[in-house]
Formats: sequence, C-alpha cells, structure tokens
Amino acid sequence: MSTITVNGQTLQTTHQTVQLVVNELGLSKGRYAVEVDGELIPKSELGQLRIAEGMSIEVVQAVGGG
Repeated sequence: MSTITVNGQTLQTTHQTVQLVVNELGLSKGRYAVEVDGELIPKSELGQLRIAEGMSIEVVQAVGGG
C-alpha cells in the first residue's frame, strides 16, 4: 500500500498505476489533464506510470461554458 496525494488530499492505495487511481476516484470522465509531481503527463502514459510512495497527483477537469 502506498500513501499518495491526489488533488491535495492524502490517501492510501493498493493500485499500481496512476490511471487506476484516477479511474477509481471518478476523475477520468470528460476532458481532463493529469500532473504528477509537477509534470504534465500525457494520457497515453498514465496506464504505465507506476504509483510511488509520496507521489503527488493533480487532476484538472475541463469545464465548458460561455
């Protein structure tokens, strides 16, 4: 189990990849961007990016409107 931070909240996870964490938290709906430890990560790499102890993940969702 790893302790990570997602959008400012500390949580523990047994998931192995960033994509699995983002999916479980329901943050992968619509258009979104993911930053890991201050670096923007392409969506195509999220499934291969392994969770590490102390990792900081920020997920930003695009909101349409006018």
